[in-house]
Amino acid sequence: MLTIARALVDQIVAHARADHPDEACGVVTGPAGADRPVRFVPMTNAERSPTFYKFDPVELLKLDREVDDLDEEIVIVYHSHTATEAYPSRTDVSYAAYAPDAHYVLVSTRDETETEFRSFRIVGGDFEGGRRVGAEVVEEEVVVVEPAG
Repeated sequence: MLTIARALVDQIVAHARADHPDEACGVVTGPAGADRPVRFVPMTNAERSPTFYKFDPVELLKLDREVDDLDEEIVIVYHSHTATEAYPSRTDVSYAAYAPDAHYVLVSTRDETETEFRSFRIVGGDFEGGRRVGAEVVEEEVVVVEPAG
């Protein structure tokens, strides 16, 4: 189960909408070992593509350093699908090696008025040449929490 603050959901969806018709991508980090998403980190899609995403390598290096310096981990890896449902493609699964224990959030922006926001765990499989093969996609419940008031 992914428990996430409404503000983070709103930031992810806003990023997906802003980058449409290209896929948006980014991460949400949190304290190491807590599985708690806290810090929204939008990334540049270096591919600038409506069907594929790749984190900008300079931003990715900066992110790796920040996560290490702040004793964080990547809790969520997110990206958008611009013309299809919010479900991991075979390509998405094969590239899910960067943060293997993360929640993989997909947002579909195919409908201008409705947004699909779903979370998955990509489990098992082997890592070959930086890609994941034979992994299973498991959808998980998303619980959106409002800030304490």
